[in-house]
Amino acid sequence: MWISSIKNGGLTGLKTTWSLGKVIFPITLIVFVLQYTPVLPWVMEKISPFMKMIGLSGDAAIPLVLGNFLNLYAGIAGILSLDLTVKEVFIIAVMLSFSHNLLIESTVAAKVGVKIWLIVTVRVGLALISALIINLMWSGGSETAKYGMMPPQQAEPEGWGQILLLGLEKAGYGVLQLALIVIPLMIIIQIMKDLGWMEVFSRWLAPATRALGMNANTSTTMVAGLVIGLAYGAGVMIQAVKEDGVSKKDVTIAFIFLVSCHAVVEDTLIFIPLGIPVLPLLIIRLVTAIVLTMIVAYIWNRTDAKKERKKHYEQNYNSII
Repeated sequence: MWISSIKNGGLTGLKTTWSLGKVIFPITLIVFVLQYTPVLPWVMEKISPFMKMIGLSGDAAIPLVLGNFLNLYAGIAGILSLDLTVKEVFIIAVMLSFSHNLLIESTVAAKVGVKIWLIVTVRVGLALISALIINLMWSGGSETAKYGMMPPQQAEPEGWGQILLLGLEKAGYGVLQLALIVIPLMIIIQIMKDLGWMEVFSRWLAPATRALGMNANTSTTMVAGLVIGLAYGAGVMIQAVKEDGVSKKDVTIAFIFLVSCHAVVEDTLIFIPLGIPVLPLLIIRLVTAIVLTMIVAYIWNRTDAKKERKKHYEQNYNSII
């Protein structure tokens, strides 16, 4: 049984890595190269006038653009390169926790069957609304932020040859990192399925998933996103959707929760060096995800119920006629 589980899990992991790698590799390479063209600076220049509306200086456009086009690490590197207030850093951290790595994570979401426009709209909308609310409600945090540590500085590449090579290296490393996470994870999950543990796990989480308006078979998708994030968790999610028969409605609602709150451990701890309180950051993400998901599920279920009643009424009417 063990050999069969390892073989099947490994093959599934390789197929998933190939599927996601075709998305991650080119996007990482393109965005990395764009850093050394006028494109990203142009985007930052256009965004700057809107920064004051959400309590940020024009320079704050740098970490926001880097975080959204690349990832949280790039966004944090951008923060560390600026002199910002505690309030500004906290606002940026909250925004980036909702909206980061948009190109890759949104495209990966599409692989599971969720519309890209929906994911982008929810994530960017939550980032902007949260920034507006924090700016209006918090009058403190005017002192200069003191960062705990600085990341190692990388030497700037010289010439397009070095830029392209470094971009290929980063893109390749991204796919390798994906494989090192996804393949062992798929093997472990296959073993757990063969041992019957996944069914037990789903039963444990059934009350929570039902409370959020989803069926119990959505639990694997939820756990993968919560623990290891959208990009790396996508492999597990894709497989769960195929094997567990998760409906389009449930996977969409699950992703609405996960785009608000995913990779909760890593994405929370990564902000500690910025010298901001991370517990409120985590609470904001969790509460937002729960409330938003319950609202969407409630509206969706009400709409489905109305459609079902209308259909039932029409059937009865036609039978009478």
